Amino acid sequence: MELFLLSNGKLSGESELLGYAKERIQAVLKSRAITSAVLIPYALIRSDYDERAMALSEALGIEVTSIHHADNPADAIASAQCILISGGNTWMLNQLLHENSLIVPIQRAVRERNVPYIGWSAGCNVATPSIRTTNDMPVRNSVVLPSLGLFPVQINPHYIDAHLSGHMGETRDERIAEFCAVNPSESVIALREGSLLQVSGNELSYFSAKDQGFKVFRHGQDIQEYQDTQALSGLVPFNCR
Repeated sequence: MELFLLSNGKLSGESELLGYAKERIQAVLKSRAITSAVLIPYALIRSDYDERAMALSEALGIEVTSIHHADNPADAIASAQCILISGGNTWMLNQLLHENSLIVPIQRAVRERNVPYIGWSAGCNVATPSIRTTNDMPVRNSVVLPSLGLFPVQINPHYIDAHLSGHMGETRDERIAEFCAVNPSESVIALREGSLLQVSGNELSYFSAKDQGFKVFRHGQDIQEYQDTQALSGLVPFNCR
C-alpha cells in the first residue's frame, strides 16, 4: 500500500500545490512509471475542478484528470494509475464518495492493486476510519458516514495549538480531548501544517517541512509530541520508523 496523508496542500507563501511533499511524491511516481492520475475534487466548493487538476498536472509533471468527466466514476478508479483527493470540505467529500459509489472501488484500488493514494486536508481525513475529527462544518450532511479506512487511526489535519487572545471558544486540544473522552478506545494523530504520514508497503514514516512534530491524543493520557512514528507502533499494523 502506498499512502501520502498530508495535513495541507501547500505551505503559506507557496504557490505550488503539494510543493513541500513534491520530492517524496515524485520519487514514488517515477519508481512506478506513473504518467497519469485521477483527481477526486468533491471537497472543493468554491474552486473549479479542472483548474485544480491543471495545477496538479503542472506541480507533479503527470496528466491529471478530474473524475467528474468520467461517465462511470468507479470505472475511472478501476483503471487509475494514481488517486489524488483534494482538500476542501470533508463532509461534502465523504458524502459524494458514497453517492458516487466510490468507497469500495478506492479501497480495492489501493489495497489490491497497490495504487498510490495522495490525499491532503479533507483527502487525508477520508483516508481514516471516519471524518469525526475533521475541522469542517457539516454543510452537506449531518450524518457521519464511514470513510475509506485505509489508515487505521483518526487524524486531525491543520492542527494548531495556538490559543488566540480574546477567543473564548474551545482550543483544538480541547476539541480533540472531547473526542477522546466520548471515544476512549480511539486515538487521534494531530498533524501540523507542512507535515505528512507516508505508508510505503508496510513502512510508516513521518515528514515535516518545518521540522515540527506531531501529537498523539489518548483519553486519560498526557498529550505527547513526537518526531518519528515509533510512538504509533502500538496503534498501526505498519513498521514504524
